[in-house]
Amino acid sequence: MSWEHFIYFAIAAVLLWAAGAWGAWKDKTGMAYTTTVLGLLTFFSFILSMWISLERPPLRTMGETRLWYSFFLPLAGLVVYSRWKYKWILSFSTILALVFICVNLFKPEIHDKTLMPALQSPWFAPHVIVYMFAYAVLGAAVVMALFLLFRKKSFTSEMEITDNLVYVGLAFLTIGMLFGALWAKEAWGHYWSWDPKETWAAITWLAYLIYVHYRQLPRHRERLALWMLIVSFVLLQMCWWGINYLPSAQGSSVHTYSTN
Repeated sequence: MSWEHFIYFAIAAVLLWAAGAWGAWKDKTGMAYTTTVLGLLTFFSFILSMWISLERPPLRTMGETRLWYSFFLPLAGLVVYSRWKYKWILSFSTILALVFICVNLFKPEIHDKTLMPALQSPWFAPHVIVYMFAYAVLGAAVVMALFLLFRKKSFTSEMEITDNLVYVGLAFLTIGMLFGALWAKEAWGHYWSWDPKETWAAITWLAYLIYVHYRQLPRHRERLALWMLIVSFVLLQMCWWGINYLPSAQGSSVHTYSTN
């Protein structure tokens, strides 16, 4: 399997996810579940085939991590739909996944078997995969936050959904950081070094932790909490890919391999 085959799997998966989104809007629950799952299986089959072809997890470049994000977004959408039956969530998750798929189609990257020594640790794959799932769940949380801010006049009773998504996302973010520390210890000899990437990861983690604690205050304001969630997601984007464009990371960060 080569990167040239990606478009066929992507088109098939997006069509299936779109069918699932349509089924959700039409209250055809069975269709929504079936087609969305089939789309996930189709997309994951390409990831798996790339894994076999490259003889390593497709996690090195930004293009490869976008594959996982495109996979986990509809999965997170399906989880939200299963739990709370929001009809729009499958549509939003499909659109967001399509954005990342299109980026990969219009900006293809070189995918070869080369894997630098630091990425050959057994902790590398679980670290990135767990992080990508956390990003997808927190992406669903920010979509819900935007929906509540701009489409709902009263959203106090529905904030619990956003909170639950943040709880899950933050939990996986924490696990991902722990895996990252174990990976760093094996690859560079230390758990934490305040590398620019690690610094932004800590900032992102603290931002979501502040949101969680703010929501526990007796007199918290829901609208402010939603804006805090949006700011936290912006920080997450900075941690994920924005760090690659910071002068402080050029030549000094051990994580800038993703730009190659």
